[in-house]
Amino acid sequence: MIKNYIFDIDGTLINTIDMYMPAMIEILEKHGYHTDPADVEQKKHDLFGITGMDALKIAGVADDKLRRQMQQEWFKLAYQREDRIQVFDGIPETLLKLSQSPDIQIAIATSKLRDEYDNHFANLFTFANLFDIVITSNDTDRHKPDPEPVLAALDQMHATPETAVYIGDTINDEKAAHAAGVKFAAALYGAANPEKIMDSEFLLHQPADLLKI
Repeated sequence: MIKNYIFDIDGTLINTIDMYMPAMIEILEKHGYHTDPADVEQKKHDLFGITGMDALKIAGVADDKLRRQMQQEWFKLAYQREDRIQVFDGIPETLLKLSQSPDIQIAIATSKLRDEYDNHFANLFTFANLFDIVITSNDTDRHKPDPEPVLAALDQMHATPETAVYIGDTINDEKAAHAAGVKFAAALYGAANPEKIMDSEFLLHQPADLLKI
């Protein structure tokens, strides 16, 4: 029986790709990391849903100090476009129903920084108050696709992998879930590359499908 639900945020609870990824391309370009126009959309999709530092490293920024500077510039630019964030239809209602069950716990395991979560998620969306546990990228040494964030959530929930599911929208989310020994629910409604997660235990075409597993 599934009674521990662990959620990703970006692409799963809220749609933030149009806030984050055009800003990333602009900051890369500013620092001389050119992206061919024909490759821009694929790069946005491929680098979405992981930590900013990891995304910039994959994009070719080798120097750690420069990556940190670029991440600050990227996030500052992205959050000037906060009005582009959209909550996926059905998310608040689905989370409320899960939270009202006395046998169910809901948690977050996200690649967001802690201050991002506190200042740009929890402050914006009242349904953030429904989560019992929140694991951000500041809370673990390793990040998705490593299982450490999911395992950290399980530990704080005092839960076993057999009773848990991780809900996310990327192949890295799926890899993290399976490496932690938990089932994966693919948020197809928010996935940038849904074809990569079609082999998941649960396929969610809308958030309310989560209530059927």
